[in-house]
Parts: sequence; structure tokens; C-alpha cells
Amino acid sequence: MGFVTGAQNFDVVSLGDVVTDEFIRLPDGPVRVRAEDEGRWLEIPLGTKLVVGDDSSPSAGGSAANAAVAMSRLGLRVGLASYLAHDQMGLDILAAMRGESVRTDLVHVDSPSHTVRNFVLSFGSERTILVRHAEFNYHWKGFRDHEVPAWLYINSLGPDALTYQDDLADWLDAHPNVRLAFQPGTFQVEAGTERLRRIYARAEVLICSRAAAEEITGVPRSDVDQTLDALMKLGPRNVVVFDESGGAVAANEDERLSIEDFSEPDPPLDTTGAGDAFAATMVAALIRGMSLREALRWPPVNAAAVSRQFGTQGGLLRTEDLLSRLDAVPGYVARDR
Repeated sequence: MGFVTGAQNFDVVSLGDVVTDEFIRLPDGPVRVRAEDEGRWLEIPLGTKLVVGDDSSPSAGGSAANAAVAMSRLGLRVGLASYLAHDQMGLDILAAMRGESVRTDLVHVDSPSHTVRNFVLSFGSERTILVRHAEFNYHWKGFRDHEVPAWLYINSLGPDALTYQDDLADWLDAHPNVRLAFQPGTFQVEAGTERLRRIYARAEVLICSRAAAEEITGVPRSDVDQTLDALMKLGPRNVVVFDESGGAVAANEDERLSIEDFSEPDPPLDTTGAGDAFAATMVAALIRGMSLREALRWPPVNAAAVSRQFGTQGGLLRTEDLLSRLDAVPGYVARDR
């Protein structure tokens, strides 16, 4: 297809933490979900011994890795900027990224630390994640001239990366032609919008789940239009808020849009990674030059495909497969709110 953008090496660099995901499928019976006004709770009898399936070996995961693989399969020249430990899991992650044609030149190997591990408790089609965090010596060195991407995609980073993000904001100020996509993770949401106001305000597109949007804005997720307004006031040019089901609402100065989830005949198997698939596909469509309205057609398709397979990356589509699914449903479009 040729180069998507005019950047020398990278159409986009995915920047954030990468982890090893170890999936644990919980059995029906002793495990159950309890719903209350305060939320839903996963219950496991204390002291019980559960027999779990051996469904998968540990795999490369985390928002930055998931996004990088998604965008690479959609035909972009992708680099990964992250920190990894010099352990076997870290080396396995590097090999997995290279196998997906994701460039790892920008990955920093931090010997004293250990690779972040996620233990994904899968129950039905939903999951609860236990995170074994690692501390890295985050420091921003910038890019060499040929490494400067057309887009920088910042996603989940650890709680000790706030100064690192200040340095990123300084670098973005010095490189106004680099467009920014921002998908805030747990610790970035907890840091608050004032602490990361420069990142929010610099974003070409801010993408988050409805649950994250509620935490960011303090607006109940049921009040969709007020949520969009509150996110737009943070300064991004475009805002996209997605549901767990794969539907979404979006806004910019001129439009308020919504799109339903992409219907599939089979029910979801595992929603882990579906949000990352949605966000990364949205970014990929924008990088390709689509309008907000056009771009919204792509992400629900990839999110649906990921949720029909076990794990975060196995179901990610390539461009021809995604377009084929869309061609089969020409009436599937984003509509004005």
C-alpha cells in the first residue's frame, strides 16, 4: 500500500506499559457474581480449592502492546515505546512484537526491574484483572529525527510515570506537527485531569470507556451528552467514549455522533482486550485520514472480533478482513445524536 503518512519510519508510536497476561478461567459453580447498588462483585468461597483450565500460556499484553499489534495488522508502520525488564518474559514480549511487525527500537530494557504480570480471572465473558506492578526508571529521551512519528499514541502507564509524562508534554510542545491520541489508563485517571491537563489538552483524540469517562469527569455515565461536553472542555479536538458492548458515542466541535455495537451471531467469549482493540482501531482509522464519522465504523468490528476469542490479540483483524465484514453490512454507520 505504501506509506500511510509522510513520517520517515513510523506512522504511529504506541507508548505505554506492556505486560504478560496469564489467563485463569474460573469454573461455574463455586464462583458467582453478586449484584448490588454499589456494583457487581466476583465471589469465590474463602478457603476453597478451584480446578481451573489450562487455556493459554502467558502472552504479551497491556494496552500499548495490544494497540501496537492492532494497528500493525491494519497496515500501519508501528513502533512500540515502552520499558521492559531483562528477564525471560521481557525477551518473549520483544519476540512477540517483532513477530507482529511492530518495531521495538524504542523499547528500553531496564535490568533491575521485573516484567509486569497480569493475572486475568475470566468468568463467563467478563474478567477481573490482578496486576503485579513493576517500578521502572522512567525517563524521556525523545526521538531521533528519523524516528519522529506522525502520531504518538499514549496509553496506560504506571503510577511512577507522572514526571515522564510531563517530559512527554514538553516534547509534544516542541513538535507541534506530531498528532496525539490519548487512552488514559487506571493510574492516569487516578492522577486527575489537572495533573495531566497538558496531555488532555494536546490530544487530537481522547478515547476512553464509559466507566473511565465517569471517573474523569464525575458525570454519571447515563448522562452521555454532559459527559461528552465535560471531556471536550479538557481540550481534545475529538472525544470517543465506548461501551463494553462495543458501541460508542463521539464528539468534536461540529458533531455529536453515536454508533451501535457490531452484531455477531456468536455471543462474546472473553471481553479482555476489546476496549484496546476499539481504541487502537479508532486511532488507525484517523491516521488513515478518515473523518470522525467514517472512522467510527471500524472500531466496533475489531472489538467484536476480539471478544469472540480468548485473549487480547488473537482476534485482531487485518484490514481486508475488517473491510469485508463492513461491506456485508452497508447500513452500519454512525448517526447524529
